Amino acid sequence: MNKKEIKELLDFKVKAYNATDFIGTDPIQIPHQFSKKEDIEISALLVSTIAWGNRASIIKNGNKMMEIMGHTPHDFILNYSSEQANDFDFVHRTFNAVDLDFFFRALQNIYLKLGGLEAVFKAHDQYPGAMGRIVSFRDAMLATEHEKRSEKHLSNPAKKSAAKRINMYLRWMVRNDQQGVDFGIWNSIPSSELMLPLDVHTGNVARKLGLLKRKQNDWTALEELMNNLRKFDKVDPVKYDYALFGLGAFDKF
Repeated sequence: MNKKEIKELLDFKVKAYNATDFIGTDPIQIPHQFSKKEDIEISALLVSTIAWGNRASIIKNGNKMMEIMGHTPHDFILNYSSEQANDFDFVHRTFNAVDLDFFFRALQNIYLKLGGLEAVFKAHDQYPGAMGRIVSFRDAMLATEHEKRSEKHLSNPAKKSAAKRINMYLRWMVRNDQQGVDFGIWNSIPSSELMLPLDVHTGNVARKLGLLKRKQNDWTALEELMNNLRKFDKVDPVKYDYALFGLGAFDKF
């Protein structure tokens, strides 16, 4: 396939998968339960943090987190005390109740003292673009006392992690294409800056299409892929996540 044919295929698949029918199969359905900005961004962060493994399990445990928070994420975070951790039992693969307690406390600090999640992602002084924003968020989270084990749940692109789950979260919060899947509730970050949530499906399809040569799914590979996708759409290149993921996960391309 030449570049024109690849672009036509990807554009077609974006239209097929970037639709409200997609919501019911994806963890994004959980933040779609809410209408308040803070409820959406908090629930979306927590669900995206556990978004690895079986999709049904992710959705099940995402809903369990919402139950723990009484389906009022923002109010719960503002009033949270670690004493409440004794009342819930939570495990999703390697993410457990210790990690969840840390996330609750760190989010409380972010909302009470740092202006909220959008504010900590807006800052990116240390590194340019999405990498800087993710590092800023990570630093804000880790400013809260925590056990060392919890750090593995906060990807660090400065150490070459592709930061799949955080990039997915940013796509949810920033993209505003009126299709009803991504929320587009953050105006302080341009869509052109977003990075695709690189995983096995998107990476394999990208390689088959000649859009990615690097074998590892790391931040360097992500930059290579995004450079090619920006040639197809420089304003909203991360929309092609729908196409690459759909081709791999659903079409078995």
